[in-house]
Amino acid sequence: MSDRDDRTITPFQGGFFQGMSSRIKLIIRLMADRRVNPLLKLLPVGALLYLAIPDLAIGPVDDALLIWLGTFLFVELCPPDVVQEHMERLEREMRAVRRETGIAEQSIREEDIIDAEYWEEKKTIE
Repeated sequence: MSDRDDRTITPFQGGFFQGMSSRIKLIIRLMADRRVNPLLKLLPVGALLYLAIPDLAIGPVDDALLIWLGTFLFVELCPPDVVQEHMERLEREMRAVRRETGIAEQSIREEDIIDAEYWEEKKTIE
């Protein structure tokens, strides 16, 4: 129990889509890592297989929730040192790609924000 209490895995930085992309890459790397228990690897596989099974509830919310829960539990139950190692590698690779493509990490400063109102004139056709 104390082994789980001292976990210090830092989440990915960035926006929603960048975080989702990084999370998918992390899961793929953890699935390929031999240090991760094979039974744990059934969690994301089972979550994806659920998409092929006819839905028990109507709507996409249950599908999204189950996939999120399966992948979240998979990452949380993997050995913390293995997860942290893969996350650090992904961060290094993303920084290298940003340097190569010339995309600098930018932070929005308050003085860069322009507060304005949008007004559109509606024209009527006669």
